[in-house]
Amino acid sequence: MAFAIRKPIDPIMKTIEVTKLATESEKPDLEEISAKLDKLPGKYRIETLNWKEFEYKPEVIFSIAYGEKEIFLKYYVKENYIKAEKTETNQMVCEDSCVEFFISPGDDGIYYNLEFNPIGTCLLGTGTSRADSRRADPEIISGIRRLASAGTSPFSERTGETEWTLTLAIPFSVFFHHEIKDLKGRTFRANFYKCGDNLTVPHYVTWNPVGTENPDYHQPKYFGTLKFV
Repeated sequence: MAFAIRKPIDPIMKTIEVTKLATESEKPDLEEISAKLDKLPGKYRIETLNWKEFEYKPEVIFSIAYGEKEIFLKYYVKENYIKAEKTETNQMVCEDSCVEFFISPGDDGIYYNLEFNPIGTCLLGTGTSRADSRRADPEIISGIRRLASAGTSPFSERTGETEWTLTLAIPFSVFFHHEIKDLKGRTFRANFYKCGDNLTVPHYVTWNPVGTENPDYHQPKYFGTLKFV
């Protein structure tokens, strides 16, 4: 596929103030987390089309908060092509319908890329760029709690408008290059994505704009900001 060459854009930095959820326990049930995220007034859209070669844009919204030991995240997706064939941790879930959360907790340049398909299969990488990114130990990834409206069984591509949600509870221990005990008052860099590399109609959509010539999510330069309040 030939890509049109264009001049990279200067970074734009969106900001989200992430609030702490009041929950019944330190490790609340996913159903409780999901319901509370539904009620948060702040919802954010993954709707930026950065590359003219890819014009299809599913409807994607997310809600984010945090607790005593976890970041809570819920994706709400409506799309015309959906697939969830990957079932093993660290498989290339970006080839399925995929939602992604890239986050950089410190000033050392290290970020974590968390990628999920509709049944919750996860790839977790970490590094300072695509070139040096390495997959995390599956034991670390197993600590991420997931609630998928599409269930847990794999399926081939389905066409026609489909809605699905994915609720995540991501423990601070997932960010194993950093020591995180509390988030209140901290500021991280992050971006949120939706993609589907091997769908009938591939797509690449972002929350914060990405100014590269070709689709590339491993771009900390183009991360927005999360302020934990």
